[in-house]
Amino acid sequence: MLHPIHLTLNGICRDLTLDDPRITLLDLLRERMALPGTKKGCDRGQCGACTVLVDGRRINSCLVLAVTLDGAEITTIEGLAEGGRLHPVQAAFIEHDGFQCGYCTPGQIMSALGLITEGHAGDDPERIREGMSGNLCRCGAYHGITEAVQDATRRMADTSAGDAA
Repeated sequence: MLHPIHLTLNGICRDLTLDDPRITLLDLLRERMALPGTKKGCDRGQCGACTVLVDGRRINSCLVLAVTLDGAEITTIEGLAEGGRLHPVQAAFIEHDGFQCGYCTPGQIMSALGLITEGHAGDDPERIREGMSGNLCRCGAYHGITEAVQDATRRMADTSAGDAA
């Protein structure tokens, strides 16, 4: 049985037909949509490497069946930079060495963006670490990640204030 779904993926409307209702969003992104930036880590929702935004909220894409997302807006790491210009969260991760091997970085960045846009980041390192606790870094780059989230929060607030003026 075929399952048609409509998604907005990184700002582009997509009509898809799924032949298997059991395909996860992670596998759809990586295998069918050629978006390998979202990483498959544990495939159990424990590491956060597969974090993407669905309707502006962070989710572990390995735990969600794609067929359940009909009509959703999905943002992956590939959808952040605009015209070759890095998103403020991406730029902050680079400037604060918020990564080492880089495998978890796409999920960390997407989780950080979700944390900031949900209004849960603030400037308190403990609050940020708690908010990012669903994303694991085997290399231990947590200090740089926390600093990057603090910096990105300020950058995004400055951008929003500039847009409002």
